[in-house]
Amino acid sequence: MDLKDKTILITGSTDGVGRVVAQRLGAGGARVLVHGRDAARGKATVADIEAAGGKAEFFAADLASLAEVRRLAEAVHEKTARLDILINNAGVGTAGQNAKRQVSADGYELRFAVNYLAGFLLTEGLLPLLKASAPARIVNVASAGQQAIDFSDVMLTHGYSGVRAYCQSKLAQILFTIDLAEQLKGSGVTVNALHPASYMNTTMVRQAGVTPWSSVETGAEAIVNLATSPALEARSGLYFDGLRESRADAQAYDARARQQLRDLSLDLVGQATVKREERS
Repeated sequence: MDLKDKTILITGSTDGVGRVVAQRLGAGGARVLVHGRDAARGKATVADIEAAGGKAEFFAADLASLAEVRRLAEAVHEKTARLDILINNAGVGTAGQNAKRQVSADGYELRFAVNYLAGFLLTEGLLPLLKASAPARIVNVASAGQQAIDFSDVMLTHGYSGVRAYCQSKLAQILFTIDLAEQLKGSGVTVNALHPASYMNTTMVRQAGVTPWSSVETGAEAIVNLATSPALEARSGLYFDGLRESRADAQAYDARARQQLRDLSLDLVGQATVKREERS
């Protein structure tokens, strides 16, 4: 894909694999919208991209707050008339074996809120821009660590573990990917998900007490592939393990589970009534 004149938003792009992806896409000629929580890291990332001859802007938002997710979507709408690629990369890791249950600003289990629900809401808010810029792509950075969603206790109020929370949130991303691909048929917007690489050398992995197995460069290559490869033109609803097309947990291919997740998500972000009115 020729990245010249393309605008790309990458969440969680001031550190780790997201930062490498931002630098690569900026070096390729794209206008990169850098997102993170820390303004200093954001400005440093923008400076790195610009020093290499690229174009970049920083957008601050804490994805643990749905209000801030909405403000991020509004800020992107204000700053650009087009969005060619959205990469939902930001996430919270397992925090290791002794992780305590945490909640978001809205009272939802933190990993579900940041890793999945924020991307769900942000994508919904940016779909008009993506559709207007078609052909456009959405990439959801998930994980090979997946656990079926227990719809009787999505917020994990019983038997909590950081690993379970993380794996559930990552599978939720993949259910969302397949569900959204169905909705976007014929729009010119594709959406795919991937596990970029196992235990990359990132802050998230180190905080979990795990010795990294692979580099952020390896993971970045896989993400950039989904975002830009001509081989993926018009292909949608797929899950990749690195550079290889693969299969996710069986729940991802359960239409009833995807519908349950969609209905729950619309309710949690306060859009259920709006969507019902649109369908009626």
